[in-house]
Amino acid sequence: MKHYPQELKDRLTARMLAPHNESVAELAHETQVPKDTLYGWRAAALGRVNPVPSQAPATALSSDDKFAVVLEVARLNEHELGEYCRTKGLFVQQVQTWRERCTAANAAGPSRAEQGQAREQAREIRQLRTALQRKDQALAEAAALLLLQKKVRALWDEDAAPASTSRSASK
Repeated sequence: MKHYPQELKDRLTARMLAPHNESVAELAHETQVPKDTLYGWRAAALGRVNPVPSQAPATALSSDDKFAVVLEVARLNEHELGEYCRTKGLFVQQVQTWRERCTAANAAGPSRAEQGQAREQAREIRQLRTALQRKDQALAEAAALLLLQKKVRALWDEDAAPASTSRSASK
């Protein structure tokens, strides 16, 4: 196990905490210190070296636990929600995401007719895109041909001009 100087630990811990709140992944990439080590330093700085089960990381929460959190915070205002999240070791954005997922879970899905219509629209969009791409290519080809035609005419006019002046001079 590698040991790091206390000064480095303190400096990186300060960068991970407020007001800087730099991400652990960025610091790990920048300093080549493993992410797990940085997470441990941050937890120690926050006083959560051995979290109690009620303060387990949000990723360890089951679906039922997340739903219970959503139910608990349903009537809380913004300030109370922030306080609740701080005590539970959660982020407000996590709870809001869980609330949105719970709401979406009970929303009615699209009917078969709507699904068929969506598939038909997607097929039509693909056809229109391929037609547009074909037409763009044809337009680019036509523009190139016109440009070449102008260049050829310009070359023929240059070749024709000296020949006509030399004929008129010989007469």
